[in-house]
Amino acid sequence: MTPLLADPAPGLLRAAPIDPSGHTMSQERLLRYLEIKVHHLIQDREWDSVRVIGGYDRSVVVSRYEKSGKLFNIERPTAEIHGRDLVVKAFPGADYVQHYALIIATYLAMTGRPADTVTYQPPGQDECRTALDALDLKLDGDLVIVGWGLQYLAPENGVWTRGPGYAWQRAEVAGRRVVYLGFLHSIWGDVAGRAVTRLAELGADDVVYVGKVGSLAPGIEPNTWLATGNTSLVRGALVSWDDFFGDYASAQGGVQNGLHVSSPSILLENRDWLTQHTASYAFVDPEIGPMGAAARQAAIRFGYLHVISNNLATHYPADLSNERHSDVLRQRAVLVDRIRTIITGRLAAGPAHTLGGAR
Repeated sequence: MTPLLADPAPGLLRAAPIDPSGHTMSQERLLRYLEIKVHHLIQDREWDSVRVIGGYDRSVVVSRYEKSGKLFNIERPTAEIHGRDLVVKAFPGADYVQHYALIIATYLAMTGRPADTVTYQPPGQDECRTALDALDLKLDGDLVIVGWGLQYLAPENGVWTRGPGYAWQRAEVAGRRVVYLGFLHSIWGDVAGRAVTRLAELGADDVVYVGKVGSLAPGIEPNTWLATGNTSLVRGALVSWDDFFGDYASAQGGVQNGLHVSSPSILLENRDWLTQHTASYAFVDPEIGPMGAAARQAAIRFGYLHVISNNLATHYPADLSNERHSDVLRQRAVLVDRIRTIITGRLAAGPAHTLGGAR
């Protein structure tokens, strides 16, 4: 059989592995991070070519390294075998497809295997947009809380209603209708922005994203602080949005407020990148900026309240390679409880605004 990628076709990009010696994570921890992400077919076998594309397809080979012990964000990209060629299918999003291709190429290079076999095909705008059409909720001015730790934020006795690739439940908090929405697949980078656009189309008035960010400031110990703000650097431009939290969250103890920078891939956050951003920015993740920009475009409020999960400027025992350690889980449980308290307090406090006026 002729290899699928003997000569990369138009629209395919070569995924160049990063130099691990220049990354903000140590080489040992970076390799561990990659090992828990890379599909088992790539770790176990040699392939003439590996192509990463956008496609949500659970009918092909599911990775045995998919997450367990949690309700959401458990699904990894899947793989389809074509002889000695492998097609890896990631949920359609330009950032996610690039990120996963970089993960594979860097893993292969760090394990002494050819990495020039890895290419990726950025999904088109229509493909990315329609990938979230399956999200279908009846919303009428609700607050939608999306992201990480939802099984602990939502009412303990609540019932999750399942849809294709997501689950949700509704509650009333401080007199306000709240919908908790979790995705089984990753909503990495620009996918998260499209999720906000879709929720606005469905009738949401406010979206809150709960997740994890990296700190760019030395001395901020992971899993001991929360992060919030209303401005992000997105593809070289600052974007601000009408903040659901107003000044409420940043006035609470244990919460850092600062400028955020959106990065399409952890693999690109090397020491040179850190030097360029550390003086002006406090936090980094892939989703906050696209979500805030989408909320601004849709004229709804958006807010984030995240656990600071790792520090790019200072090496601590906890980072992205050991998030399932018992001490990390214990610390994060305390912070999730704090997030719930702050969201409830913000709802009880009534209207707030930063950019768009009172609502």
